[in-house]
Amino acid sequence: MIRVLLVDDQPLIRTGLRALLDAEDDLEVVGEAGDGAEGVELAAQHRPDVVLMDVQMPGTDGIEATRRIAEREDLRDTRVVVLTNYGLDEYVFDALRAGAAGFLVKDTDPAELVQGLRVVAEGAALLSPTITRTLIGEFVSRPAHQVDGDAVRHLTPREREVVALVGHGLSNAEIAERLVVSPTTAKTHVSRAMAKVHARDRAQLVVFAYESGLVQARTSG
Repeated sequence: MIRVLLVDDQPLIRTGLRALLDAEDDLEVVGEAGDGAEGVELAAQHRPDVVLMDVQMPGTDGIEATRRIAEREDLRDTRVVVLTNYGLDEYVFDALRAGAAGFLVKDTDPAELVQGLRVVAEGAALLSPTITRTLIGEFVSRPAHQVDGDAVRHLTPREREVVALVGHGLSNAEIAERLVVSPTTAKTHVSRAMAKVHARDRAQLVVFAYESGLVQARTSG
């Protein structure tokens, strides 16, 4: 059973999401919160597998709430998926940096939303290669956040290469094909790199790839 916490300041949206998720045999809504601060409190109380977090809320917004959850050791297994009104708005990047495992648009097809929660609960990032490449394109016009150079130096040359490929939006299978290694080996390199740079998931690794300079955003033309 996948336990989900809903955090949104609009009761109507929470009611709709609860009805959708409660209709699934493997999903259970364990609580609802109307703002980010309450969401953090309920997350600590219920230890959900996934928090479905609205970004724009009065008081403590979804980004700050996501950051607080990600920083808590007792919630290290709780994954946050942010909800946004628009596909790639300014909040998405801040949410990913704060520790979100991915994001969903509020007008996402219900079946896709349900499946997305399952994907995140299994430990994957809710970022398809297509979405990752779109995120990459957006980095072109955004100032980079610098990261600790020691994090990069701790990576082996092969791990740096793998991180760059993740940053370019390649899946593990595509990385294996590019490097002529087995999919298992590619997955191992990705996992070790994530551990060394303290990335919670693949989404964080994409952000790290750009902020560390392992991948350079390029404009077209």
